[in-house]
Amino acid sequence: MANAASSWSWRGTTQSHGSLTRIAPCSPSARLLGGWPLQRQTSLSGLGGRRSQARRTMKPTTEVDRLTVVSVDPRDDPLWRDLVEQAPSSVFHSPSWIRVLSDTYGWEPRAHIVVNDRSQPVAGVPFCRILDVLGSRVVALPFSDYCDPLAPDAESWWLLSDRLLADMCPVTLRCVHNDIPLVDNRFTVVKRAKWHGLDLRPSLETLWRAMHSSAQRAIRKSQRDGVVVRVAESEQELRAFFDLHLTTRKYKYGLLAQPFAFFRHIWRQFLESRQGFLLLAVHDDRIVAGDLFLQWKSALYYKFNASSHDDLPHRPNDLLIWEAIRHAKLHGFTSLDFGLSDSDQEGLLRYKRKFGGEEKTISILRCWPRGLPTPAETELRCLVTRLAERFADKLVPDSVTERAGEDFYRLFA
Repeated sequence: MANAASSWSWRGTTQSHGSLTRIAPCSPSARLLGGWPLQRQTSLSGLGGRRSQARRTMKPTTEVDRLTVVSVDPRDDPLWRDLVEQAPSSVFHSPSWIRVLSDTYGWEPRAHIVVNDRSQPVAGVPFCRILDVLGSRVVALPFSDYCDPLAPDAESWWLLSDRLLADMCPVTLRCVHNDIPLVDNRFTVVKRAKWHGLDLRPSLETLWRAMHSSAQRAIRKSQRDGVVVRVAESEQELRAFFDLHLTTRKYKYGLLAQPFAFFRHIWRQFLESRQGFLLLAVHDDRIVAGDLFLQWKSALYYKFNASSHDDLPHRPNDLLIWEAIRHAKLHGFTSLDFGLSDSDQEGLLRYKRKFGGEEKTISILRCWPRGLPTPAETELRCLVTRLAERFADKLVPDSVTERAGEDFYRLFA
């Protein structure tokens, strides 16, 4: 695991070009790795690259390069693997994550990749074409906290977006570290959420002091109460975590949970290959909380949390995060990605903020090439949402709620 990460700049100077306010590419002299500008930043944006990759210098992309777009299967195509290894990618660009989505929901993922005249990948975007009762749509990517297009300049984004829109069906993006799509007038921001990340390069003592005092007190209380944190070792323990996740979603938020198959595929794609782990908090020989973490490059991703409401006074969730930070420091991770929080989830926002770190806005963008949804299409979506809420009602047996998630959750992509 690398000790430090190089940050990457997405931005250049703006130039007007048709319907897109385009971002001029960085100068060729500033380019490395197939066109990606390599610049040190204090921001966490783009953390996850590796120094060893930065030494793999490739011939800079220049204005005389002939760029073409190819479409590949990102689960196993070497071009996609090369791109995500050299670019400021996240776990949501990784072949393993994309396989989780396709194995769970049966979608056939694709990725458009911009290649130069030396057959090197210089930009790309993964997506799924979805066709169901709600219509045809392109999502990059479903059920991912964010998935920035790997486009270092407006020229590559123009090529990628033209291909995304070629099917003339709605296209959805989630951007947090790359703001180039935000100035594309064809796309509209339909929702905003929050992202949090923690720089793990300071010492453990510094990270402890940077926490809010309420987090420090909660961790100490959890330890005094005898809560023990350990790593899950079996799918049976994963199932116990899922049961907590299901009830947390249902009784706290009134929402369905993703099917257990989704978590089983995460276990097999990530945890069995030691690219992630499930931390469990145990009190009086009972699993009372858990955090599921994924790994990608030098970043650790906090993906799922679940806890027993009756055991919250023991503050297991704070202890889980602290133990994850200790684990990350021990194994050389340079950042902890806390992922997405809805802007109206005040409790979750306070929880993530008290560990320190950076906060940014995730922008959910959508383009409707054929125009806005019809009233009938909008009503159908509302009907599906209301139906899901009925199945997540507290009076519905948990087994029925679980089966409803298996049947309906895919419609929320």
